[in-house]
Amino acid sequence: MTKSSPRKKSNVFRSVAAAMFGVQSDRNRQQDFSQPSALPFILAGVVFIVVFVMILVGISQLAAG
Repeated sequence: MTKSSPRKKSNVFRSVAAAMFGVQSDRNRQQDFSQPSALPFILAGVVFIVVFVMILVGISQLAAG
C-alpha cells in the first residue's frame, strides 16, 4: 500500500461533513482511512459537532421566543 499525501484542512472538513450526513463516497472514505493519522478527522468531527449543537440551541431559543 502506498502512502498518500496528507489531506488539506478544507478536504478534511468536507470529508467529515459528508460522513456526518451519510453521503461520503467510497473512494473518499478509502482515501480517509489511508491517511497516516486520524487526529485531523477526530478534531474536525468534534468541531463540527460542537458547531452543529450550538446552531440547534440557537434555533430552539429563537423558536421558544
